[in-house]
Amino acid sequence: MVLLRFISSITLCALLTGCLFTYLVRSGYEQIKILSDREPIENILQQNDLPQEYRHKLKLALKIRSFAATRLHLKMTENYKTFVDLKRPFVTYIVTVAKKWELEPNLYWYPLVGKLPYKGFFDKDSAEQEAKGFDTNNYDVMVRGVTAYSTLGWFNDPLLSTMLSKEDHYLVNLIIHESTHATLYYKSQADFNEQLATFIGNIGTEIYYKESEGDKSKSLGHIVNENYDEKLFSEFISVEINKLKQWYKTSHGLTDADREARFQEILDKFDKNVRPQLLTDVYKNFSKTKLNNAVLLYYKTYMFDLGDFQKLYDHFNQDIEKFITFCKTLEKNTDPRQAITTYLSSTR
Repeated sequence: MVLLRFISSITLCALLTGCLFTYLVRSGYEQIKILSDREPIENILQQNDLPQEYRHKLKLALKIRSFAATRLHLKMTENYKTFVDLKRPFVTYIVTVAKKWELEPNLYWYPLVGKLPYKGFFDKDSAEQEAKGFDTNNYDVMVRGVTAYSTLGWFNDPLLSTMLSKEDHYLVNLIIHESTHATLYYKSQADFNEQLATFIGNIGTEIYYKESEGDKSKSLGHIVNENYDEKLFSEFISVEINKLKQWYKTSHGLTDADREARFQEILDKFDKNVRPQLLTDVYKNFSKTKLNNAVLLYYKTYMFDLGDFQKLYDHFNQDIEKFITFCKTLEKNTDPRQAITTYLSSTR
């Protein structure tokens, strides 16, 4: 997930409204606190009393940051050479807001990075306060905690304790995902940025385990199955989001009960058509999700139509370097997804 270039943004304060100025100053202060607490991982590894699980994850992080640069050809940075123990489960809390009667996000504008469909806070209370500021008759809101973010190369991002809570392959994927943000950034294209990072994170993780453990690796098998499920879910949720957008446009006099029935229809369709095909537990509890437009837009940001990236990857014979090199040529394009579609059509 991408975070703003907080500190540098403050230099533009003269152009900002009071609320945005205050937000940037507070966020910048929290960012400084994290950066000031960084400690080189190599120093931490010298500690005799370091728990074995931490030692293993820290070594893995160093290995993956190098792998991302040398094998995946992502930008070589100083990221993830240091560590910060946050002593909390999430580094930030993200507020996503959507219009209630159409599937469109409430966009937040920031200097330098443009428009984003979310707003981040370093404490949960502030995020929930932001969420309460929206009239529930006109907006849907989602607040969620996140374990990592990228400063897009402006600072040397540390490895965070929040990134170590899950399995090894989750950490591998996360570092590759965030390293993608530090390599490629499309201004005011939050959905495309996140979808691309999701795709490269998944592919990169497969490549790492295939080359480090071999084709018969148990870890690789599990990752391949998770990626299969992600593809299946992406295809499903993309179709449902498009249908829901059209439903809002063509329906009149909708009530809350109508919306709840429509959301339940999506969940029931998932249970019937998708859940039986899943190979892992990653999405099996989707049918228990309390849906609203903000939740669906979260899935849209990260999961919508990843098939375009797969087609491009296949076009380059699954050569990740050529894939990423091509994506770099799209950074100034106002519609990079359409540019991919146009390019693929021209090569047929």
